[in-house]
Amino acid sequence: MTIVGFTISILKETAPYEERVAATPETVKKFVAMGAKALVEKGAGIKASIPDDEYEKAGAEISETVKDTADIILCVQANTDTLEGMKTGSILIGQLAPYNNEDLIKTAADKNITAFSMELVPRITRAQAMDVLSSQSNLAGYKAVLDAAEHYGKSFPMMMTAAGTVPPAKVFVMGAGVAGLQAIATAKRLGAIVSATDVRPAAKEQVQSLGASFVAVEDDEFKEAETAGGYAKEMSDDYKKKQAALIEETIAKQDIVITTALIPGRPAPKLVTEAMVKSMKPGSVIVDLAAPTGGNCELTKADEIVEQHAVTIIGHSNTASRLAASASALYAKNLLNLIGLIIDTDSKDIKIDWDDDIIKGIALTRDGKIIHPGFGGPKEAPEKKPEEKKDNDKDAA
Repeated sequence: MTIVGFTISILKETAPYEERVAATPETVKKFVAMGAKALVEKGAGIKASIPDDEYEKAGAEISETVKDTADIILCVQANTDTLEGMKTGSILIGQLAPYNNEDLIKTAADKNITAFSMELVPRITRAQAMDVLSSQSNLAGYKAVLDAAEHYGKSFPMMMTAAGTVPPAKVFVMGAGVAGLQAIATAKRLGAIVSATDVRPAAKEQVQSLGASFVAVEDDEFKEAETAGGYAKEMSDDYKKKQAALIEETIAKQDIVITTALIPGRPAPKLVTEAMVKSMKPGSVIVDLAAPTGGNCELTKADEIVEQHAVTIIGHSNTASRLAASASALYAKNLLNLIGLIIDTDSKDIKIDWDDDIIKGIALTRDGKIIHPGFGGPKEAPEKKPEEKKDNDKDAA
């Protein structure tokens, strides 16, 4: 696929609670250097603290209509309305939520629009710089701790004064993926006593390296609870009961619980029961980063902060967006690195290598057809082993 002379357009986001933008002045400059005409929808970066004139200084044109002439459209989130006005043969790149967006995938195919979903970037070394789930989860884990601190009525660190000593907060992080590890590190920096759990034995070393204690039933079954590829195995019912009892005992002693467990394409696993919430001390806080897919806590309500049994439960659906400037900067870099794969720097044309492992991993539609085998495309023979395994967790973004 070759397009001579191309335009990249950046959309203004319309999804609820979405304050990020898909490009920054820095990445716009790089697009222009690649040979692109850059169009930015008027007001696209305002919520991320990027005024229109900053884009103009970087070489972009500000317009209220950016879709009809664009060869590549960049967005954060998308739905079928996003496709309206896009020209045939153009390319849409963003977090397209393919597991929950069947209509978008089908409509993109019907309109002969090539759709690339950034959540599907494969876990290989050369794709790390394009990994939006990790970049956004990192910020979500950090912000989760700040949200907890805002609603927790006591201090995080120990404070010794002439009037007495204030004990440190106890923070328990469920899931030691990207978000979980950042939450651990942030809570430790604030002076809390931190513990964490994860279903993968390999997570224990990561948790302890950050100064937190690891909570798990470490029997023989747990030690074998990871496949050769680094994924968690399904545990026996007996182990699950023992682990649940340990978690229940642990949660009752905590001031703050942060949950991060997500399963792509499925509802979030329930890790915190109402009984566990009842066992917590009055004034405790739960931050549920899995709120968008049902929550890890039984009492979580998406997009709400509720109080149940004297415990505050925070269920923001888009935590990374609540740090819009930083999240946009990282997300824009992820997209820039992906764009570098499909632009020929010599000819300054769009050239897509459809045999590239990254392109194959993220491509949903092409030439009027759904091509991704996981979302209705033709099934393929088993792929060769990835060049190198990355972190096998993709937690809350």
